[in-house]
Amino acid sequence: MTFNIPNNHVQIGGRKSALAVVQSEIVKGIIEEKYPELSCSILALSTLGDKVQSKPLYSFGGKALWTKELEVLLLEEMDEFPKLDLIVHSLKDMPTNLPEEFELGCILDREDPRDALVMKQGSKYKSLAELPDGSVVGTSSVRRSAQLMKHYPKLKFDSVRGNVQTRLRKLDDPEGIFSCLLLAAAGLDRSGLGGRITSRLDAPEMYYAVGQGALGVEIRKDDMVIKKLLDTLEDPSTAYKCYAERSLMRYLEGGCSVPIGVHTTYNEESQKLTLKGLVVSPDGTSSVEDEVCAKVTSKEEANAVGIQLGDLLIAKGAQQILKDINFERINQRPESK
Repeated sequence: MTFNIPNNHVQIGGRKSALAVVQSEIVKGIIEEKYPELSCSILALSTLGDKVQSKPLYSFGGKALWTKELEVLLLEEMDEFPKLDLIVHSLKDMPTNLPEEFELGCILDREDPRDALVMKQGSKYKSLAELPDGSVVGTSSVRRSAQLMKHYPKLKFDSVRGNVQTRLRKLDDPEGIFSCLLLAAAGLDRSGLGGRITSRLDAPEMYYAVGQGALGVEIRKDDMVIKKLLDTLEDPSTAYKCYAERSLMRYLEGGCSVPIGVHTTYNEESQKLTLKGLVVSPDGTSSVEDEVCAKVTSKEEANAVGIQLGDLLIAKGAQQILKDINFERINQRPESK
């Protein structure tokens, strides 16, 4: 297959963090291996979300922080920066509603989507249940902290920002307050730090974030050349699962700061997709969960599964939980009581 791409060159954009660069390199490697006639280069750009490390992400803008500055370069070159052909994102950081000029070009094969428990170096503890009352868990995610408080109300949490290595340094500091961290397993695996994982958490103890573990590639809407290229890279099973998850979040009007968790499987033989979802209040005291299983052979059918689950969760009270969230309060909250 050949593509009418100027100079046979694809310009990839991504964030400047070590993990983001690894993710951009993954996409570059796949394209160049599959199409040896093409070459790719990567522009790694700092975004506002990378620069502001002192506050929890949910308190100053959420997902859009990771995308906006790069999206400008999808439309035109600027100063010393070249025009981009595509942007590589952690799918969980991509808004479910993109600006009208852009679209989700493809979703690549998913790494482990679960959350990982990482204990302080030298700790004798292997699980959250073993930790003494009052132990501090490091997480900047409302979804994680809400589920933590639901299942382990005697533990405390505090926000921890920074790249993976920075968070691990804060954890391992002998004078530090953290007993453990909750992080995305995929980020640790991709960074070569999977050996630090004490255990991988699964539902019902911890539902993971929408899109977690998957890479999403953003492109200009109707750029049919790049879209055709990316169509050959997409993993249909991952795409169906993630489209269902994103549809659920969009239907419930949730952002990355809203405590919605999912657990999704797809059986390629039977073509059955099972989507489980959880909505939990930030203090962990109220929650609803349900699941939908349906045959899925297209993204449209996957989207319908997300909406169907949304209706079931709303019927159980999900909308009220989300409506009652006081974001000013949780933005100022230093830790659980």
